[in-house]
Amino acid sequence: MDQVRRLRAEGRSPKEIARLLGLRPAAVAPIVRTLAREEAAAAPEPAVTGCWVSRGWNTRLTVSGHEDWPTGPSNNPGAEGLACVVVARRHKPQRLTVCGYLVDVFCLGVKNTIGPRIMNDRELPGFLEMFFNSIHLGQPPLDAPLDLAQHLVLGAVDHARALGFEPHADFRATAAQLGAWQETSAITFGRDGVPNYISGPDDNPNAIMRTLRKTVGDGNFHFTTGISPDW
Repeated sequence: MDQVRRLRAEGRSPKEIARLLGLRPAAVAPIVRTLAREEAAAAPEPAVTGCWVSRGWNTRLTVSGHEDWPTGPSNNPGAEGLACVVVARRHKPQRLTVCGYLVDVFCLGVKNTIGPRIMNDRELPGFLEMFFNSIHLGQPPLDAPLDLAQHLVLGAVDHARALGFEPHADFRATAAQLGAWQETSAITFGRDGVPNYISGPDDNPNAIMRTLRKTVGDGNFHFTTGISPDW
């Protein structure tokens, strides 16, 4: 129970917990449900006051069902494969807790997070403008249900871990903002279902591509970098 509790606090899915503990998913599921009930009874989740995703979040992804999830094109082709997500919860009557997530939906999962930040309601619009404008060129985000944020962020974390990549270290501080989640993502990640690594300024491209060779094999992923690989 303690091991499952610790891994849940790290934002890991039931499937990932089972793999790490060497158990069958069916053995882990009832433990996860028990812990979820205990956590809900001990500390009810603060109410979600808003959830937003960037336009173009679903570009080159496949989504099963969930026709109600909002979509819309991005005006920045260079942001393909990147999604921004913000979740705000009520902290106190006049305060919000806000977390933001930058997600590489093609390969690496959560690349960065912001928060938890405590702010008043008047500060939230400025935060949203700053966060989404950093990638999506002034386009307003889409209002989204919490389950989209969960499937998008936590699903991308699961996908990246299967490829050999952990989320940004700050994700531990922001994972709880997404709430309890016991599902498998309805989103098929990767560019058209294939891992597609696009190098960023803080990446080690050779190390990342060596990892992809190990986990999925040559010819089973795409990459775009500004270097000649030595792997």
